[in-house]
Amino acid sequence: MTRYTSDSRDRVREAVDFVALVSARTELRRAGANRYEGLCPFHDERTPSFGIDPAQKVYYCFGCQAAGDVFTFVQETEGVDFKDALELLADRSGIELEREQEDAEEAARRRTRERLLELLARTSAYYERFLWESSQAARAREYLRGRGLGEEALREFHVGFAPSAWDSVLVASRRAGFSVQELYDTGLAQRSRQTGGPYDRFRARIMFPLTDMRGRVLGFGARSLGDDGEGQGAPKYLNTAENTIYHKGRQLYGAHLARAHAARGGTCILCEGYTDVIALHQAGIHNAVGLMGTALTAEQVAELSRMAPLVMLALDADSSGQEAMLRAAELAQRRRLELRVVPLPAGMDPAELVQRDGAAAIERALEASVPFVRFRAQRILEAGDHSSVEGRDRMVSELRPIFATLGPSTMRDELIRLVAGRLDLKDSVTEALLSADVPVSARGRGAVRSAPRASPERGQRAGPPRGSGSGYRGQRHSVGAGAGLSRREDSERAFLALCIASPEQGEPALGELDLDAYFTSGLLRVAARALRGHLHEPLLAVADGGETEAHAGEGEQAGDEAARGSDERLRRLMAELIVEAGSERANPTMLPAQRLQLELALIDRQIQAARGREGGEVSELARRRAQVKREFDGAYGRALEHTGDRQA
Repeated sequence: MTRYTSDSRDRVREAVDFVALVSARTELRRAGANRYEGLCPFHDERTPSFGIDPAQKVYYCFGCQAAGDVFTFVQETEGVDFKDALELLADRSGIELEREQEDAEEAARRRTRERLLELLARTSAYYERFLWESSQAARAREYLRGRGLGEEALREFHVGFAPSAWDSVLVASRRAGFSVQELYDTGLAQRSRQTGGPYDRFRARIMFPLTDMRGRVLGFGARSLGDDGEGQGAPKYLNTAENTIYHKGRQLYGAHLARAHAARGGTCILCEGYTDVIALHQAGIHNAVGLMGTALTAEQVAELSRMAPLVMLALDADSSGQEAMLRAAELAQRRRLELRVVPLPAGMDPAELVQRDGAAAIERALEASVPFVRFRAQRILEAGDHSSVEGRDRMVSELRPIFATLGPSTMRDELIRLVAGRLDLKDSVTEALLSADVPVSARGRGAVRSAPRASPERGQRAGPPRGSGSGYRGQRHSVGAGAGLSRREDSERAFLALCIASPEQGEPALGELDLDAYFTSGLLRVAARALRGHLHEPLLAVADGGETEAHAGEGEQAGDEAARGSDERLRRLMAELIVEAGSERANPTMLPAQRLQLELALIDRQIQAARGREGGEVSELARRRAQVKREFDGAYGRALEHTGDRQA
């Protein structure tokens, strides 16, 4: 796997205008010398709790605890991993990334791949021009218009048309300097069985480029119009064959366009066909992706889970669509992925629904989506034999595994009522039947006992997802550093933020403290140790091995062990402290008072520990506390005076 140099990452970070990057997702306003704030792009809120430091280029939400830097922000909002986030920002900033030293063989493979990607991109552009400029493609344009697809949407997806001639791409590519072998390697050409020579694989077909998450063309899905160029018996759809660039079943159609919308809204819509995805995007529903003509794979489910925590299955109601839904449910159980099913009219796909009834119809269908467990239960009840005890027994047997995944919840209670109504049973009898291996014929004889319920299904919700429009937000909350800190530790956090806000005064104040004594939180203790010597550039405290340095101090208590293995929580905490330090509320003149408040808390703990022990220790501590309290009152008063002078 390609690794880029630290210098490359630093140059990209420096080049990014963080205010502009975040402003594309939420409106920001200045809220301090080194702070902007706005509504959080990661959860729904009415009062701004999200802040960024434009100099350190970190963000933190005091509501949902989402935190990170420029790269994390792109990862979260666009649904990509770190490498893709780095490459995307480098592309936008015009920065050429430098790779760490690679051997000759690896360099050769990289150059080969870049050549093949260039060939595919050129060919895609050629197909697209041919669709709009050639009279030969008139029938293809007519077909696409008949499907209700406009030119703007088709151009967004770079849809094209392959000429009917057997060597159009072959000749154009050879003229551009590409070899026949490269055409074979990309799947654009294949070898004739009669002559052994090369010819174009795709002819007289509508071409749908299949791309990766960065929008780079890896292959094509091609739909035949039944022209003579393909010959008799040709399949309606023909995909690029598996090769070193294109791996069937790894990508999702339109994911490069949908990922930002899916990540922002927390929801992704899965369709079957290419035209379904294009039609939904054209209707303003931009978080839709497609299966690319393959059976749903574990790799695609993994990609869906990276894009959003909620997937809405807008698949055809035929047998293949039903099979895809069951496959999705099976694979989703291994991941933190919630599934809902979008009801579609019989015999219609999303594109046909939009074409017939307009965008509002698909919006209504999305709003009417149901959790997959409810959909599956309804299917069993609809297909089952209600006329006999044996038929009802079979339905209960099929329903029992579904209920085994549900713990006590509104969803379970709702499904119990649904099944009871359809099977003409009492709710209590139905629950007992679904919780124990007892046939329906045993009901009413006192033979049924309720089995313990399983733990709740992860992420299950009883109602439709919140939001409207194409987002259909499933509210996403990050687990941040601050969320795990108690009220008692607020003063410890505030002290560190003040040290960052005023590093000149903060360095000696932090340096003189016994961190093990003054900090009760293992995480805050690790952060304090990391910040020593790094207050001017606090990000260095957790970058490139800074965590290890932070953990290496003497006198660490056992409580630090958990924090030591939690570098992600440390990074989140540091982002929170930096953003808080840039706030107008972070008054550096409060630093002495805040340090004395830590000392008061320490003395209180010492008094609590000394109670019940003999001697005058408590009395001495009480006198010490009174003295520190007077010092605190004086320091606090001076800080308030300074604040008043500054405001005046």
